[in-house]
Amino acid sequence: MPTLFLNGVPVSVPAGLRLSDALPPADAIPLPCAGLGRCGKCRVVATGALSPVSEAEKAALTREDLANHVRLACCTFLLGDACVTTEKAASAHILLGTEPETPAPPRPSSSPGYTRLGAAIDLGTTTLAARLYDETGRLLTQGGCPNPQSHFGADVIARIQASIDGEGETLARCVSEGLTGLLSSLCGKAGRHLTDIDGLVIAGNTAMLYLLTNTPPHALSKSPFQAGRLFDETVTAESLSLPVAPGAGVYLPRCLSAFVGADITAALLFDQTATGHESRALMDIGTNGEMALWHNGTLYACSTAAGPAFEGAGLSMGMNGETGAIDHMRVENGRLRAHVLGESAPRGVCGSGVIDAAACLLQTEQMDETGLLEEDPTLLSPPVSLSQKDIRMVQLAKSAICAGFLTLLQTVGLPLCGLSSLSVAGGFGSYLHLPSAGRIGLLPASVLPRVRVIGNASLYGASQLLLDTALRAKAAAMVKSAHLVPLHANPVFVSLYAENMLFPEEDG
Repeated sequence: MPTLFLNGVPVSVPAGLRLSDALPPADAIPLPCAGLGRCGKCRVVATGALSPVSEAEKAALTREDLANHVRLACCTFLLGDACVTTEKAASAHILLGTEPETPAPPRPSSSPGYTRLGAAIDLGTTTLAARLYDETGRLLTQGGCPNPQSHFGADVIARIQASIDGEGETLARCVSEGLTGLLSSLCGKAGRHLTDIDGLVIAGNTAMLYLLTNTPPHALSKSPFQAGRLFDETVTAESLSLPVAPGAGVYLPRCLSAFVGADITAALLFDQTATGHESRALMDIGTNGEMALWHNGTLYACSTAAGPAFEGAGLSMGMNGETGAIDHMRVENGRLRAHVLGESAPRGVCGSGVIDAAACLLQTEQMDETGLLEEDPTLLSPPVSLSQKDIRMVQLAKSAICAGFLTLLQTVGLPLCGLSSLSVAGGFGSYLHLPSAGRIGLLPASVLPRVRVIGNASLYGASQLLLDTALRAKAAAMVKSAHLVPLHANPVFVSLYAENMLFPEEDG
């Protein structure tokens, strides 16, 4: 039975069904013309084994629509495995953050990595994010969507195991379909064709790049965790099953190690962390907590498995930062008050909202320093709540991040007061409320005055690598010399991890 990846979620459906009939009730599309192909209201972005474009679709859709894989659900039949994104999902607002400054345009001595239309992509474990640039280097549009690989597990460890168990091709196809849907949607917004894209840069952690390229990930799954492929290479879009311009190249930046990936390389480039004489740190808070420290002219780096809680995944009512997500909370007159994205009714809570919620529950004494809730679950804003299990996930995640950061500092003998600045990156970085991060112990409270929140630095750095190919060698050389700090079985990390599991006291 064919697999239909519907908004990133795999569903088994019989071959021969119309897409409009294959959609479950929650994703049903109105058919004002009773499915006769006349009104053009059942638009979806669809790729894969589908029936040829019908005459009704040719009449209802523009050439740009067809070039960007827009189909009418009532006229399209499922012949095999396919990927479908409904307009409702495509219009969901994924939090990308606000870029503090524009990536440097191509320098006269160098050239961009594309001719007509370029795409910079952050291949996140939970979220895909992309930007489109025109031939002048101008940003046309940006957007994001959930990573459809989440069906195979919320973290990279589960996906690596799935690949080892024989699902490698499926995982690669799954993410390429997700990227195709996202790029198609962005091209539609920009009034361009998907086949105009003739150059791409894709940054992501090492495991995500392995899964994208269907590289056997066995070395990432067992000690000593030595990655045989660290990238800094250009592959063809065709090899990744991306239906862009023929001959388009895809640059994959160099990774530092098996668990410190090209996303950190791109972020370091954007933030210019590894420059100057001061001690500076960069932290990417996501499913995998990757961090780097520039100290005495040497770059140090480590990675810790934080889990998906800070990206909204894995929680009982967690979700991406899109319409209906609680993204911030505060205490007002002793009561919890929630801010919801899109000015709609709350449907769930995203990463920044979870951090605020935990801080507010501590403030109102609905939760103690051990993480014990007075009521399980505790209502945040009807009908959204946090359970005791959710809080334990938050504790595991925040302790992993904080312990990894402190281990990095202790390794080089640098006290917190000696750190000049800490740049915090990540998909929800621009929405992180720093006092809440300090209150729950995600970040040491004493370092908060020196924190710079820089948003999705991986995406911004990927944009720079797209706009100026000369930066690629510079970025690769920067990370080749990095000193890696292993946390696996590291007694300092183990001790700090246990120590930071509790929430800090009020004055912490």
